[in-house]
Amino acid sequence: MAGLRIGIVAGEQSGDNLGAALMREILARAPDTLFTGIAGPNMRAEGCRVLAEAEELAVMGLFEVLRHLPALLRLRRRVVKTFLAEPPDVFVGIDAPEFNLNVAPRLHAAGIATVQYVSPQVWAWRQGRVASMAAALDEVLCLLPFEAPFYAGHGLQATFVGHPLAEQCPLLPDRMAARVALGLPPVGPIVAVLPGSRRSEVERLAPEFAAACRWLRTRLPGVQFVAPMANAAARGLFESAWAVADGGPVRVLDGEARTAMTAADVVLVASGTATLEATLCKRPMVVAYRLATPTAAAFRWFGLMKAPYFSQPNLLAGEAVVPEFFQEAANGPALGQALLDWFDNPSRVALLEQRFMALHQQLRQGASARAAAAVLRLAQAAVAKAAVSGRGS
Repeated sequence: MAGLRIGIVAGEQSGDNLGAALMREILARAPDTLFTGIAGPNMRAEGCRVLAEAEELAVMGLFEVLRHLPALLRLRRRVVKTFLAEPPDVFVGIDAPEFNLNVAPRLHAAGIATVQYVSPQVWAWRQGRVASMAAALDEVLCLLPFEAPFYAGHGLQATFVGHPLAEQCPLLPDRMAARVALGLPPVGPIVAVLPGSRRSEVERLAPEFAAACRWLRTRLPGVQFVAPMANAAARGLFESAWAVADGGPVRVLDGEARTAMTAADVVLVASGTATLEATLCKRPMVVAYRLATPTAAAFRWFGLMKAPYFSQPNLLAGEAVVPEFFQEAANGPALGQALLDWFDNPSRVALLEQRFMALHQQLRQGASARAAAAVLRLAQAAVAKAAVSGRGS
């Protein structure tokens, strides 16, 4: 299967991580495969020819997207033009649904096989998108177990591959080793603070996270805070907001989020992939989600949110196993009280750890290998189809 060509588009850091793992598995099976697309540093390191950086797609919220729309449209046109001029055997969109699900229809119409790796949350909001997805995609590769049955009910081929993070995180995390690695004390309460990676979410959450930690510090003597930052920009925004809000002493790290979460007793975290990672680290958490005010108003006014929860552990469990706070409810005192509740209820923490272990095992399916097998299957079918067409002409 030498010489396969795969178009690939990943959005932001999490998509870059997924894409790099997928590329490694594909290259292990088909070493001569060529990748072209939108990628981050990890995918670039695996050999992807980069048309644009993954961070260019790191935009969240309805109205935030509008501000960046001209640039995103130009980038989309360039990507489509490139792939139509140099057709890949298969196109893989990784997350970034607002971008990828607008690229896929053009490519699919041109006879290019299309895959969406990471389901958009259509089961939670904007379910009307399923029909257009079915018309534009050959397959959806799902990270969460309840997603594939949802698509099957709408006539779209979908495969639950598991979540790559479940392979990367040990089933039994070593909290003491994590504390030693970070130079943290072996005993004493520690909170890991993760306000997100995007500029907008750090700006909205860092002041409230600082207020929550200030509130907690007055009620839990000796508590320490460690804040792993996703990138330099997030670090600068966080440190400025923390100082203004007088969050007090905090140890800020560059990266090392998983180690920090493993070392902590409780995690204060922005909604997103980090909540799943905290789940796999078996840590109790308090989750916050804040959007721009107009975006949040649109969500409420139009009833766009269909799922009862937004944090991944609650979605996976099918019930509220961790507290989650949306918009103005995500304020300092409320978040601080929720953090304190975990410290005050060790039996509740023990039960949660058992629940998280079961979820971890459910998600540990060899995701990258299964996703690679699905992509290669479609690519091989496309090559075989092209060969037959060539013989018949």
